[in-house]
Amino acid sequence: MISNYPNYFRTMPMTPGPEPEMPEFDSNDEIRQTPMPSPTPMPSPSPFEMAPGSPVQQDINYTQGYLRTQIGKRVRVTYLLGTSTLQDRTGVLENVGISYIIIRNEETNTKELSDIYSIKFVVIFD
Repeated sequence: MISNYPNYFRTMPMTPGPEPEMPEFDSNDEIRQTPMPSPTPMPSPSPFEMAPGSPVQQDINYTQGYLRTQIGKRVRVTYLLGTSTLQDRTGVLENVGISYIIIRNEETNTKELSDIYSIKFVVIFD
């Protein structure tokens, strides 16, 4: 209820109020100056160098990083298509990107690119 908030609809003044007065200075007044702190030196570059490339592709804790260690091996990849359709592809793992893998089909010698986010299982043959 609005009556519980008495200052809620208070109007703003249309004209500005009186300006605060500035103190006047004499020529005899001292002007105090505080010393400015010296700028801090820039830190030297770290000797640590980040390896080029995405950490997703390099760290084996990610799917892409682990699959990159399996390039050249025969794999069977199971994909979930839609909500209930599973489909397998078998071939040699050729390449792994951030969002895709490439499998070379051994029967037809063709390369198939597939979405990595629809992969559910990967069987790796030694």
